[in-house]
Amino acid sequence: MIRTMITATNTLTNLQQKMDVTSNNIANSSTHGYKSQVTTFEELMYQQFNNDVLDRTERETPVGIRYGVGAGIAQLQLTTKQGVLQHTDRPLDFAFTAENQYFNILMDNADGEYNTAYTRQGDFYFSQAENEQVALVNADGYPVANADGEPILLPEGAESYRMLDGGVLTVQYPTQPDGTFETIEIEMGVTNVFKPQLLEHISGTYFDLPANFEELGYNEEDVLIDLQGQARGAIALQNNALEASNVDVGKEMTDLIATQRAYQFNSRAVTIADQMLGLINSARS
Repeated sequence: MIRTMITATNTLTNLQQKMDVTSNNIANSSTHGYKSQVTTFEELMYQQFNNDVLDRTERETPVGIRYGVGAGIAQLQLTTKQGVLQHTDRPLDFAFTAENQYFNILMDNADGEYNTAYTRQGDFYFSQAENEQVALVNADGYPVANADGEPILLPEGAESYRMLDGGVLTVQYPTQPDGTFETIEIEMGVTNVFKPQLLEHISGTYFDLPANFEELGYNEEDVLIDLQGQARGAIALQNNALEASNVDVGKEMTDLIATQRAYQFNSRAVTIADQMLGLINSARS
């Protein structure tokens, strides 16, 4: 009975984590640029009981009984499938039309410096900065980085914005009395991720390199690369649009119900094992 309770308890812990992941997917089904995550399970350690040595039947599994100790999460996999493009007619909305390309977002760390995070959420805004300048930021207020990894700062009073090929943002200012106008071109910071499964999920739509990725036997160049020079020709950005979440709500709801049923089954197993232990103890006394 004790072993039954241990097996069920081990599985309950991992089922709870799967429900958390599935619930997070459902909660972010309307979040632009969000990528769903999938949990896969594997069997934990088991013990083989060869209690039927006379069985000569050919079979794929070993003869006897395999007594396991529950199931555990083997992998939390990121789904990089392209989301549907939603047209917004807003000039500062941008959407990638190719998988595994990410905007560079600057986040403050504990030392007051910037760390680069990666996201596909492309709804940007202008926020007031110093010296009569404005900074390009995302919906959470984090600065958007240019190709040099620096915040994008522009003079106030921009009139129009347009994304050109190669991830070049052009900003046009009002025409002067002499008929001239000023246009500023900015190369957006864009990163191509070769191995998205190695990225660490920070929160929401943000990802970063894990602190120990070198211990996994990888260099940064093996995981991602900042698109510079001629490589920027591969950048696929569309203006006036946002990428919707790639969450399949129907599938996630089905998975959530199935996981809840499995959780109830294992909870019931713990309860029944406890009742049987109580009966055994009562019989002994």
